[in-house]
Amino acid sequence: MLLQVLGTAAGGGVPQWNCACPGCSGARAHPARRRRHASLAVRADDDHWYLIDATPDLADQIESTPALHPRPLGRRTPVAGLVLTDAELDHTLGIARLREADRIEVLATAPVRSALCDRARLDDLLTPYTELEWRELGPVPVPLYEGSDVVISAVPVSDKRPRYAANGAGTAGGSGAPRNVDPWVIALRLHDRRTGGTAVYAPALAAWPDAFQEALGGADWVLIDGTFWDDEEPRRSGICPRTATGMGHLPIDGPNGTARRLAPLTARCFYTHLNNTNPLVDPDAPQHRRMAEMGLAVAAEGMEIAL
Repeated sequence: MLLQVLGTAAGGGVPQWNCACPGCSGARAHPARRRRHASLAVRADDDHWYLIDATPDLADQIESTPALHPRPLGRRTPVAGLVLTDAELDHTLGIARLREADRIEVLATAPVRSALCDRARLDDLLTPYTELEWRELGPVPVPLYEGSDVVISAVPVSDKRPRYAANGAGTAGGSGAPRNVDPWVIALRLHDRRTGGTAVYAPALAAWPDAFQEALGGADWVLIDGTFWDDEEPRRSGICPRTATGMGHLPIDGPNGTARRLAPLTARCFYTHLNNTNPLVDPDAPQHRRMAEMGLAVAAEGMEIAL
């Protein structure tokens, strides 16, 4: 199994089109700091790659990754399907960008499929162009495709719905979220039965339920929500009156931060899904040194992880 990081930014990317915060201004002045929306590509074999989340940057992410380019002689693409971690727009808008395909296989939980089809009307939108083939994700590991050695399972971490499906919504949850939370937002556990390698991908983490802690057991690599550095960042930066936790993202730093939970793990741990207000978008920020002392780092776009 091979993982390739396609993007590491939270909603809006870095820079965000309507923002002139220090992170966005720095990325405009230094293009190397630009970050595309968080996404990951998973190779089960050379002819089967799955994209985790379909971001607004999807076409550019594919073009920037030669392994995802179509093969000669027609439209023979190695992109076999999509895996969705939630129903948020930043993780699903790219689905429509794949309408040239004969069919699109989508692995998602039942609530996510319902939101996209019943509320966003995605099936109705795409039926004139292509066929959506849905497969349900759950806690029981299933092969990425029939006969694959790579198996994938969903770990519910939040019952937070996207705004367009907010009627009767659950909450983002806190650090004491119940074990059996509705699977609106999930972490993914990927395991290669041939090599024994295991990775956990959790780009949006509103809580740290027991099931998530169990999923980390035996993991070799962890890519995890790094949206905000500390809990007060959204308020301090003026983007929201709520805290990071209130917005559905555990912060990195602080007494309830994820860094303290990750540091004791034997897995290699990297942060992704960085908001433009996060000081970590600046490679010279002192917070990088603090994380390095704990054995943690920020994922780089384009990095490859062989398992």
